[in-house]
Amino acid sequence: MDMVETRVKICGITNFADAQVALEAGADFLGFILYPKSPRYIAPDNLREVRVAIDKWIERSRSATGNLHPTPRFVGVFVNENVERVAEILASTGLDYAQLHGDESPETLQALQGKAFKAIRPANPDEAQGAASRFATNGLESGPQLFIDAYHPDEYGGTGKKADWHVAAALARTYPRLMLAGGLTPGNVAQAIRTVGPWAVDVSSGVEASPGRKDHDAVRAFIQAVRS
Repeated sequence: MDMVETRVKICGITNFADAQVALEAGADFLGFILYPKSPRYIAPDNLREVRVAIDKWIERSRSATGNLHPTPRFVGVFVNENVERVAEILASTGLDYAQLHGDESPETLQALQGKAFKAIRPANPDEAQGAASRFATNGLESGPQLFIDAYHPDEYGGTGKKADWHVAAALARTYPRLMLAGGLTPGNVAQAIRTVGPWAVDVSSGVEASPGRKDHDAVRAFIQAVRS
């Protein structure tokens, strides 16, 4: 089987400095938490400012080097938000995709017309297969079909708990554009990729100095570990 480079999403971005480090290191996706109860929450107005700064930085980088700097994809993470509000924030902030991390239905994905994918937090293999069959067909045609995170009965993500890699590996064999999250760090992400074979990996708390602030060395180390 040909090896395909695993994509990287750095999530929980709250400021331009962290975004710049992630992009310089080679991140393919930047994630922004639009769930007010999260310690990594970024308000839409602040997100717009960060997006403008990123666009200006990319343009300066291209002008200075003459090379086309890869354009990342920007993902907003939503929890049980109504469709109209999600669509409004996507449009007003320049986000590419919505990652639905709550108790949303397949109909919510359909209503967002190819701009959203579902995060699941299965408690066991049967629950994982059931959720995947419900949601993956409504994922993105050229982006993530499905996102798998660690199970937690009360939290919607960002717990730092490790997902069940064997359950994720079974899903990855059926759904080739699976994004893996849950307890990933610079120290374990290479093993996670070998075990699961995901299309992409996602990290937030595993590269933080504190909630909402990235450890820049850890961000670089994480992406280097994926690429190697």
